[in-house]
Amino acid sequence: MDSIGAQSYAKVLENGVQAIEEVNRLRNSGYTREDIYVISHDEDREGRIVDAADTNEVGLKEEGLFGAIANMFRSRGDELRSMITSLGFTEAEADFYEKELDLGKVIVIAKKPSA
Repeated sequence: MDSIGAQSYAKVLENGVQAIEEVNRLRNSGYTREDIYVISHDEDREGRIVDAADTNEVGLKEEGLFGAIANMFRSRGDELRSMITSLGFTEAEADFYEKELDLGKVIVIAKKPSA
């Protein structure tokens, strides 16, 4: 499922290779490193893909101080849903994407650059 909302675009992918290809495709269409995020249920896998694709991780800038601190006390699923909503998706969309992550998939999200 691809989701193109008012704020962000997301694509569910089967693996890291496809995620890197999607990051490259987004870069070729005008997105910058700062606009693109990779999310995986496995934090180590996520880090490897982020490093290989030279892209962004969801952090303090996206979630805000309260969200980042709250994530220290959340389950990984709750943390992922929080990350996804901080990038402009609804709670229902975040639930859908988190279930896809539970299945071992990877999500590439691109925030639309501010005009």
